[in-house]
Amino acid sequence: MNNVIVFPMVLPLLAGIILVFFRKHIQLQRWVSIGVMAFVAGISLYILNLIQAKGILRLDFGGWEPPFGILFVADSFSALLVLTASIVTAICLLYAFFSIDRAREVMFFYPFVLLMAAGVNGSFLTGDIFNLFVCFEVMLLASYILISLGGTKIQLKESVIYVAVNVLSSWFFLVAVAYLYGTVGTLNMAHLSQRIAESGQTPILTVISILFLIVFGLKAGLLLYFWLPGSYSAPPTAVAALFGALLTKVGIYSMFRIFTLIFYHEPQITHTLIGIMAGLTLIGGSLGAVAYRDIRMIVSYNVIIGAGFILVGLAVSTPAAIEGSIFYLVHDMVSKALLFLLAGTMIALTGHAKMERMSGLIRNYPVLGWLFFLVMLSLAGIPPLSGFLGKVLVSQGAIESGSYILLAISLISSLFVLYSLLRIFKQCFWGETTISEDEEVPLGKGMLIPAVLLAAASIGLGLGSELLAGYVRDAAVTLTNPNVYIEGVLVQDE
Repeated sequence: MNNVIVFPMVLPLLAGIILVFFRKHIQLQRWVSIGVMAFVAGISLYILNLIQAKGILRLDFGGWEPPFGILFVADSFSALLVLTASIVTAICLLYAFFSIDRAREVMFFYPFVLLMAAGVNGSFLTGDIFNLFVCFEVMLLASYILISLGGTKIQLKESVIYVAVNVLSSWFFLVAVAYLYGTVGTLNMAHLSQRIAESGQTPILTVISILFLIVFGLKAGLLLYFWLPGSYSAPPTAVAALFGALLTKVGIYSMFRIFTLIFYHEPQITHTLIGIMAGLTLIGGSLGAVAYRDIRMIVSYNVIIGAGFILVGLAVSTPAAIEGSIFYLVHDMVSKALLFLLAGTMIALTGHAKMERMSGLIRNYPVLGWLFFLVMLSLAGIPPLSGFLGKVLVSQGAIESGSYILLAISLISSLFVLYSLLRIFKQCFWGETTISEDEEVPLGKGMLIPAVLLAAASIGLGLGSELLAGYVRDAAVTLTNPNVYIEGVLVQDE
């Protein structure tokens, strides 16, 4: 029965490899890719409910029991993220059908999206830290192709920076894994947690934890985000939406897993550093979001603000804050994908990315305008939309722990999010329209339906938060009680 937890990685991986041999069969590639991701989403929902009934699920590869073999572990936290990532990927693929040009499609666009999804899901599910590195590399290798596919000048410029930063961070990741294995003698996450809890977190382990913090900070856009705005604004809209929704979230997931399960013994060092980095990220992201007139850059800086806010919950590490971060993480994956799709659609319709070159779009495209208004309210945390509950719980956790500076920065950053997106809404959608009836480009249903689906998901996450609350609470219990994860991996029988 536990074999099912390997499907979210294996199915996209196999489908991606097989589709390489059907390069010119674009329709086949389209329907296989979206069918696989929809099927993976269904399996993920089944896994999530199975966890509620049976507890944490474990799959040992090759019959080697932990801590000696490779394994996948599914708890509520990882399964929630796999489910959300699979749904978002399927919807972005639907958008790609109507927005990606054929030249990119025949250059293996769909296989590389599936390979990236396999890496993302594998990162969420792996139970040992070396295979977390391997899944990261699968995800990143596919993203290197996707960011440069098309060969435009801006893509090539930004892809060089993107690849260089991620190669450097991957090297640091490998060094950190090597030092950790040399110090503790195991790479199984549950076994690492058990051994460090028994022997204590020595100074060398604290240094190693800071090295992991740098690695995941680079990948999550936490403080070390200088590469992100340009890289996420260069590729086509569907790719940028996938990047903004998924890639930084894998780094965030890894930080939550590592610093709640393994390196949680010296919070006055590690979690204080995370808090400082999260606060500075919120400040830098907020300033960037209001400094630019290019809507792609504004949207990219909002990704940075989201990462900073989610990691405030990890820095605070109270049960309420952890729950809030999980709620907000799921919300952010959906809402950022929607925001990128809407921004990309606006650029496609007008041919411009600068705010001052657009005006009165709501007269020509009213549904697009009100969808943008909806995602703006959601990201600002206006009730009853999906961003509200996460912000309330993280704020509650900050108050409980006395982290008033972080609380103030977090709340002020929400105002910057609202202001930055309100500028776009006011400038681009209101006023006199700059598009005459003769110049108006039709907004096809193929580009509008994915945005409507993501908007519906955002509304559903807000209004149906009670349905999600049980899964989130179970995920928070696992994160705040390492013994739950340890027992699920090292004690649980197949």
